[in-house]
Amino acid sequence: MQRTDGGGTPARASLRAVPPQSCEHPQHPQRPEIGDSWARLRRLGLDPERGRPARHLRPAELEETRRATGLEQVLPVLRSALFGPGEPAPVVLAVADPKARVLWLETDRRLRRDADAIGFEPGALWSEDEVGTNGIGLAARTARPSTVHSAEHYLRSHRGWTCVGVPVRDPRTGRLAGVIDLSGPATGDHPYLRQLALTAARLAETELRAGHLEALHRLRTVAVPLLARFGGPALVVDGAGWTAAATGVPGPPRLAPPPGDWGSGGLHWVPTLGECAVEPLADGWLVRPAAPRPAALAEQAGAAAVELDLRRPAGPELRVRGSAGAWSHSPSPRHAELLLLLALHRDGLSAARLAEALFADPARTVTVRAELSRLRRHLGALLEARPYRLAARAEVAVLGPDDPYDLLPGSAAPAVREVRAALAGGALRLPGRSGVAQPPASSSANSSSLGSSSAAPPSGTTV
Repeated sequence: MQRTDGGGTPARASLRAVPPQSCEHPQHPQRPEIGDSWARLRRLGLDPERGRPARHLRPAELEETRRATGLEQVLPVLRSALFGPGEPAPVVLAVADPKARVLWLETDRRLRRDADAIGFEPGALWSEDEVGTNGIGLAARTARPSTVHSAEHYLRSHRGWTCVGVPVRDPRTGRLAGVIDLSGPATGDHPYLRQLALTAARLAETELRAGHLEALHRLRTVAVPLLARFGGPALVVDGAGWTAAATGVPGPPRLAPPPGDWGSGGLHWVPTLGECAVEPLADGWLVRPAAPRPAALAEQAGAAAVELDLRRPAGPELRVRGSAGAWSHSPSPRHAELLLLLALHRDGLSAARLAEALFADPARTVTVRAELSRLRRHLGALLEARPYRLAARAEVAVLGPDDPYDLLPGSAAPAVREVRAALAGGALRLPGRSGVAQPPASSSANSSSLGSSSAAPPSGTTV
């Protein structure tokens, strides 16, 4: 990207040329996500003048981490899309893993020197806890696109930069695969930097999706001849549960795997299929139903344990255990918000109350009902309506992060912000399983405080 000097002629921006006044530290950030980040870092005691000693992966660790993410396959398409052959790079392209560790960094020699000066280099840990508010760290923690411009950086040494971090999701699991970050000098507005970063992240996800489809095709070439020899129903799925081939049974696009994985095989209960014999095969699993297909989730509603795990800010997980078996699912950010609210309000909430809680607008009931309809595909009879609630016979637990402000950090829903504040103030505890230290929320909770401007917790869920 270029800027123009006072005479209107193009000039290459340099971080060393950033005027001092552009780096002044505002006392009160205007954007809530930046203010929340600063408040969190102040609680952690991070010094905005000195930061912390840089932490880096060793060369062998860096190579191992690169291989584990599978993100190397996206680099050629990003290079060709962002950098013309023989042209100076207008921005710094960084690819980081879900823990905000910088794995690759691409730019020209001039910007590389400026990046090196602040420790922005391959192998560096670029999380918020280590280097303050920045695009990579914020996107990795919240799983949302994050722009940090100039003085919005918590560390003074970083205020000559503008950076945009965009999360990339693994198409197989829906979980965070990494972060694409574009950074450049803070001189000028760079109005297209955010859009360029969003486009780069979508290109990366498209490339990952193409790689997944190729892997499924390779597995299918092994699976089809094998399934042809079976007389009964069977299907072959990849490691994430995606169906490569099936015979004698309608193959769902993806099976919900149990918490963890299928181990070394054996008998496992699989939603929609019932008890199945599972055997490892190539890069996937051979799954053979061993019993008549049950009524799926409806049968386990009477004695189910529902666990919403929110300990990993960028990777919520829903786990369900019943008399028939267990399964897990990675809910979308919106579904995670809905599950949290329904776990706190066991008597249920109307669509209008949920709309007010999520959007501060009780009229947005159509959106809420559509999301709950999608959520019911995973929960079945465990999600009841009129009002919307989790089945009374189901035991519900929510596992929260150590820092209450890391609870669904990417959520801007008014009710979620209230819950964070109530947890931090000790006025609320998350519902827990029987026999654990975290007591369940009262089933008599009413929803009068949902979406209100106050920070009061939902009624009936106080300690």
